[in-house]
Amino acid sequence: MAEMEYWSWPPRYDDTYRPEAGSRYWFPTRETMPAGDRERAIVERLQKLCRYAYEKAPFYKKKWDEAGFHPDQIRSLEDFESKCPVITKTDLRKAQERVEPFGDYLCIPESEIFHVHGTSGTTGRPTAFAVGRDDWRNIANAHARIMYGMGIRPGDMVFVAAIFSLYMGSWGALAGAERLGCKAFPFGAGAPGMSSRAVQWMNTMKPQAFYGTPSFALYLAEVAEKEGVDPKDFGIKRLFFSGEPGASVPGVKDRIEQAYNAKVYDSGSMAEITPWMNVAGSEQTSGMLCWQDVVYTEVCDPANFHRVPYGQRGTPVYTQLERTSQPMIRLVSGDLTQWTNDPNPCGRTYPRLPNGIFGRIDDMFTIRGENVYPSEIDAALNQVEGYGGEHRIVISRSGAKMDELLLRVEPTAEVEKQGKLATFKEMVAKRIHTMLGLRAGVEVVAPGTFPRTDFKARRVVDDREVFRELNQKLGKDLPQ
Repeated sequence: MAEMEYWSWPPRYDDTYRPEAGSRYWFPTRETMPAGDRERAIVERLQKLCRYAYEKAPFYKKKWDEAGFHPDQIRSLEDFESKCPVITKTDLRKAQERVEPFGDYLCIPESEIFHVHGTSGTTGRPTAFAVGRDDWRNIANAHARIMYGMGIRPGDMVFVAAIFSLYMGSWGALAGAERLGCKAFPFGAGAPGMSSRAVQWMNTMKPQAFYGTPSFALYLAEVAEKEGVDPKDFGIKRLFFSGEPGASVPGVKDRIEQAYNAKVYDSGSMAEITPWMNVAGSEQTSGMLCWQDVVYTEVCDPANFHRVPYGQRGTPVYTQLERTSQPMIRLVSGDLTQWTNDPNPCGRTYPRLPNGIFGRIDDMFTIRGENVYPSEIDAALNQVEGYGGEHRIVISRSGAKMDELLLRVEPTAEVEKQGKLATFKEMVAKRIHTMLGLRAGVEVVAPGTFPRTDFKARRVVDDREVFRELNQKLGKDLPQ
């Protein structure tokens, strides 16, 4: 088996390393080796990782002992996947309740923690992420390698337009840009007036690359046009995103690429899994590659967490291979995706998520027997001529009864000015029916009705009273 570049445990990278000029790959061996060779190396890494976690983390020792699993049982990927139990975000929160603040899965002394991040805690107890200094360097190296695969090069300016707070996305993009040798522009987002200033700065600095969420990129394009600036004049060549579905959704991706005359790349798994770019597209390959030598990814049946065959849908289960501080071993994402293992145009021998991550499984709703994800409605609306870029999905959940669907949709100002609202409404209803196989009530609202966001879009309204009021406003019963 060919030696894998910098494949050691604990990981140690040469921070001065850069690939040869003109190389498509940061690490040619690791990225293009036969998948079987890589899998054998991953098995060796899993053996070392699991022994480390068993010795250092009471959390894993207790859970694995109860499940009858021991690291010595790992002889193959099948052994690991079938014998090692999964963990969930709930498990992590409970561990941090028992042992504050970082839980009993912290494997380094607290004195060695370099960064602290975490969840916002808006839906429960916040979860703290403790990242050691060595781990932060490994994250930077992994992200630099993956950003290089997108075509971003040393010397490029990377405009990071995401909130700098507990949110890992902005910090991970910044760390990768710095390690890659880029001109890092940590602009941020979230404060009043920042979107207008972002337009001014990008028009002045002409960055080659942009990081944020798809929603914010679309909003910035709107802001620029209102201020008389063509987003194409920014000169951006590459936009890479995380935080929400969109960058792999054809309608959304196409709108962003057309607005900026640039190429869009999807990336991002979970903050807990950082380096979260472990699933990310490349210059030549759309969707998301599973960079298996950084984070080992399985796509599993959400009922039993057994790996599903390539071509099928399931939930990603992630195992970090380069983290020593709070290693995540078989963490269930709760997202839905589909994976394949066909040859990739870029030549990398990784499995791929051709349509990215659809969204969280618990975001799914059922309309008259059809399972629907918000990202699918986004895709349908973004293919309607005259769509103004924002909408709300109003659903009614009434006990055991199936959900019903109503849409509130903005047209462009031009559609409103030309008095083509009735035609636009009909086109929306037809597109939803054609693409999703279901009928929905549609209300066309004035352009600018819904606030734009500089972070993740929240477009689903799960409120039966709002649903009833809107249904009455439409003046008809729901389609059967």
